Amino acid sequence: MKRLLALLFGCLCLSLPVFAQSNKLIRELESKRSTLQKQIAESETLLQATKKNVGSRLSGLASLTGQIEERKRYILTINHDLEAIDREVASLGRQVATLQRSLKDKRDKYAASVQYLYKNRSIEEKLMFIFSAKTLAQTYRRLRYVREYATFQRLQGEEILKKQQELDNKKAELLEVRAAKEKLLEEREGETAKLEAQEKQQRSLVNSLRRQQRSLQNELDKKRREANRLNDRIDRLIAEEIEKARRRAEEEARREAAARKKQEAAAAPGTAAAKPAPVETYTLDKADRALSGTFAENRGKLPVPITGPYLITSHFGQYTVEGLRNVKLDNKGIDIQGQPGAQARAIFGGKVAAVFQLNGLFNILVRHGAYISVYCNLSSASVKTGDTVTIRQPLGTVFSNPADGGRTVLHFQLRKEKQKLNPEPWLSR
Repeated sequence: MKRLLALLFGCLCLSLPVFAQSNKLIRELESKRSTLQKQIAESETLLQATKKNVGSRLSGLASLTGQIEERKRYILTINHDLEAIDREVASLGRQVATLQRSLKDKRDKYAASVQYLYKNRSIEEKLMFIFSAKTLAQTYRRLRYVREYATFQRLQGEEILKKQQELDNKKAELLEVRAAKEKLLEEREGETAKLEAQEKQQRSLVNSLRRQQRSLQNELDKKRREANRLNDRIDRLIAEEIEKARRRAEEEARREAAARKKQEAAAAPGTAAAKPAPVETYTLDKADRALSGTFAENRGKLPVPITGPYLITSHFGQYTVEGLRNVKLDNKGIDIQGQPGAQARAIFGGKVAAVFQLNGLFNILVRHGAYISVYCNLSSASVKTGDTVTIRQPLGTVFSNPADGGRTVLHFQLRKEKQKLNPEPWLSR
């Protein structure tokens, strides 16, 4: 009997195709990582060979540091994905154990029913059971019982097949997840080796710069003076833009107050004039207030302000360079390195507030209500003051420095009126 049951189940299982269920979690994690993989692969092409002069080495160090940060971010993502996969493996293991217990229970019940049927297998015994009834009603009930028992057996068999297929699929899914984990562990090992090599290169660069401390300080002083000139010009233009916006808001408030006064006089002719309502004070008119609100709602969703592969080489605020004494950097925005020919692009719709040149390079301010985005270090500008721009619209070509291996760096700032904001939390990366 046991051999008969084993043969029966073996044939039934072989007759059904076993398909490994596509694991949704694995697909989602792979999709997210592929974006970071592409970003790292593209940013690696931006690393230029470091030249002997201090300026090039300092730029090379910034590019290399940016690449290291990207790789660390990717390794951190891998670690988080491995934790998610471990949880999925544990969950699938519990599901497999539950299915195995359920399948065993159903097989045991089916075996018992088959044994009972075997003992009462002849048609004569079934007929004797039916027709030995004492009444017609009892005969009918026994006939219905025989039919229902046969149906019950058939459904039991189908349920076992279904449960077996479910178990096979879940086992295949578990194997798929474990294979994905092994692949991810290998990838993490490879990325860690690359990271160690880049950190070694970074230490070498720092050591070479440390030996040229005086030249380094002179180069940094030069960069600070250039940055101060740029920021002073930006500050003046933004102050002018804020004043223009305030005057527009005042004019709008006066028009609205005059319209209300006219409506009140028309509604009650001949009555004493009511005390005029105070004029509301705003620094922005209605259109700018609405645009400001929409811009703020898109925090974390704004596009990176440069086309093509990119690498953030300098972050917002004050920070020191590890390994270099007395080297303190202060950035009012962020520096984004791209490929030669890269375009600066608008991060949101708005109006060009100013286009100006400094040291032969173009700089563009775009107003988005109370917010102003600033795009610096352009070799050409494709917009002019007063133009309306849309999100991702090209504004100009980022300058590629021939004296620095063609390094192409966009300096980007974000302001809310006079307040300087860290642009990174606003960008979608």
